[in-house]
Amino acid sequence: MENFIFGRYMPGNSLVHNLNPAMKILISFYFIVIVFFANNYLTYALLFFLCFISLYLSKIPFGFFLKGIRPLILLIIITVLLQLFFSAGGHIYFSFWIFKITSLGLISAAYIFMRFMLIITISTLLTLTTSPLAISYGIEKILSPLKKIHCPVDTIALMISIALRFVPTLTDEATSIMNAQRSRGVDFGNGNLIKRIKSLIPLLVPLFVSAFKHADELSVAMEARGYSPEMKRTKFKSYLIGMNDYISMMLFFVISLMIIFFRN
Repeated sequence: MENFIFGRYMPGNSLVHNLNPAMKILISFYFIVIVFFANNYLTYALLFFLCFISLYLSKIPFGFFLKGIRPLILLIIITVLLQLFFSAGGHIYFSFWIFKITSLGLISAAYIFMRFMLIITISTLLTLTTSPLAISYGIEKILSPLKKIHCPVDTIALMISIALRFVPTLTDEATSIMNAQRSRGVDFGNGNLIKRIKSLIPLLVPLFVSAFKHADELSVAMEARGYSPEMKRTKFKSYLIGMNDYISMMLFFVISLMIIFFRN
């Protein structure tokens, strides 16, 4: 839990850090879309190569990155197992009651695993290289056409950036609460499923209380600084679209064309 890095921002001066926030968000969403167009190992290899290049250019240590996404592996494994045992079709390798392992199930499970890894990698890389204020700026820029129909774009962007900002804060607090409960004799790891669920109650209650406390303190701080969603505010920092942004978008576009070409 303490190594969970999704939502955290790691300051840096790499090429990925210096990209325009709006372009980074658009590229990330574009990448997630083209992930679902891949349907063979060659196309997935191209996507993993693109992720590796992006991670390398961000100058984030590879070991630190893998260690940070480790808490999400359990979610991926559960999804893969469901796909493995409940996908029908092809040659049957194993069958017991309602569970079957088939050739199509193995392929589907492998594809689901790779899709999860790709989406988690690009999403985590976005939050690691983009500060919450920059993410808010990027979302606001992307949704700015909706202002013409009186959509509260500024408020939506602020809500998303605050949510991302508090992910690592609540994660750290959950770790502190778990350590405190362990010192009082609570065991989160042993016992059957029901006992494990019951052992989470001493964690969830103080975590919810802490979340509401943070929300209250944040609202008071915003009111004290005169924040109002109706008022038009200036930006402390302006982000320009440079040559590196166009090159990055072009690279992702070329990879997407290659994936469409190499599809089965």
